Amino acid sequence: MRRQLTFGLTLMLALAALVLPPWLAWREAERQAFDAETALTLGYARDVLHRTDETGRQALAGIQALVHSGLPPCSNGARELMREIDLTSTYLQAIGYVRDGVMVCSSMTGAPVPLGAMSFRTSRDVEFYLDVPIRTTYGHPLLAMAKDGYAVLIHRDLPLDIWTDVPDVSLAMMHLERRRTSVQRGHIDPAWLDRLGKETGATFSDGRYLVTITRSQHFLTAAIAATPISHLNARTREIAMRLVPAGLFAGLAAAAAVLLLARQQLSLVSSLRVGLRRNQFFLEYQPLIDLRSGHCVGVEALLRWRDGAGELVSPDIFIPVAESSGLIGKLTERVIELVCNDAGHFLASHPGFHVAINLSPADLRSTAIVGMLDRMMARSGALPSNVIVEITERGFVDKEKAREVIAALHARGIEVAIDDFGTGYSSLSYLESLDLDFLKIDRSFIESIGTGAPTSQVVSHIIGMAHNLELRMIAEGVENHEQAAFLRVRGVGYAQGWLFGHPGRFEHAANLHRAALESRARCLPQPTHAGPEAEPGQGG
Repeated sequence: MRRQLTFGLTLMLALAALVLPPWLAWREAERQAFDAETALTLGYARDVLHRTDETGRQALAGIQALVHSGLPPCSNGARELMREIDLTSTYLQAIGYVRDGVMVCSSMTGAPVPLGAMSFRTSRDVEFYLDVPIRTTYGHPLLAMAKDGYAVLIHRDLPLDIWTDVPDVSLAMMHLERRRTSVQRGHIDPAWLDRLGKETGATFSDGRYLVTITRSQHFLTAAIAATPISHLNARTREIAMRLVPAGLFAGLAAAAAVLLLARQQLSLVSSLRVGLRRNQFFLEYQPLIDLRSGHCVGVEALLRWRDGAGELVSPDIFIPVAESSGLIGKLTERVIELVCNDAGHFLASHPGFHVAINLSPADLRSTAIVGMLDRMMARSGALPSNVIVEITERGFVDKEKAREVIAALHARGIEVAIDDFGTGYSSLSYLESLDLDFLKIDRSFIESIGTGAPTSQVVSHIIGMAHNLELRMIAEGVENHEQAAFLRVRGVGYAQGWLFGHPGRFEHAANLHRAALESRARCLPQPTHAGPEAEPGQGG
């Protein structure tokens, strides 16, 4: 069942690796196309807005100049000022005095000009005449803006007279109060204005058009530019033709890598099973030193694997595979068997010496591990004091199960250490809630001692915390005397690392312990012997 599940998950992962890069490439093509088309419509809308704002500014400035001049309407002086305003304005066609909807005099020569029906009046008392009934020789339609008795004539197409490289772009200037266009070219949907809200601008697609709306900062107007969605789709396809093939190639490479890795994983799982059957696993033992006496008081059992080709496989490779494949329990069982074979007799005769055995998170899901240790002690004659189990922070994911296993171990007198503390996610609450005996300080913190690195301060905090919780401490990765002295002064009881010895055969650590016992025995005071009995009469 596990094999089928692994196979299914591998296929799903390979399929995801195959599909995801092309899909991401397509989405990137859509994003780039949208950004490019948005830049076009935004540029068009800003051009229209600039021309409209400038037209409105010149119109109101000209009208204000006439109003504030004090000249009688249609007087020679007023007509002269009208012609000056007309000549100096870039967007105005004419300016004149209005009475009863007719421009009776203006900067133009000729008859009065009727403005036609008023289209609407704004809240600022500006009147708009969107269809002035006058036809020039060239047939350009005019519109008029009137205020305070004066009006200006403007070519209606002037605000929209911008260059575009999209032939069917829609352009418009919309009055925000009346929600209607003053001038427009192409299809404009008044409902688009709802998307603007109170923002200064908006860009969106309604499914048919890509639309950009830009609000004027000076007038109650907004410029609109819209391009058919077909232009966006065409640009997307154009960009996708470059990106998707690269994404497809990346997807094929990723899928191949997933399948290759899965094949290696499956191959490694099979090799693990073969290794267990053929006894390819063995233990190396790293000495544990009492920093106060300098004596070797224990070892940590480290699992090693020499495969069928005679190559050593790193634990960083085979341990995760064993955990993911469900073989980690078999490895733990093999470690306990090897400890019994290598060290059982020695442990039975040396109650002050211990072996530390690493447990995986899976080992803490039930109390089966306790039974394994019971059988080892019964077979070898070792005592509970000869055994310490080490649990990494990952082992406490299910805190209730971990607490149950730890309680069963303590009931037998087996002590528990938390390994690699500070590298995972455990916190002070974990240490307080779990009945632990030792805290192992990870080598990454020990390496920083005396270096001035930010983590060098963390060691002191960890030591202080362990003292407060009454936990004994073991420092990992001690490589020089300065580190050892630093730890000893701060009350760290035990250490392991290359300063004291590399991992090796158990007999090496056993000899270190024997030498320590012999040295201690030599230092003990020798018993005194009574002299010969005094002869009678010679006593005092």
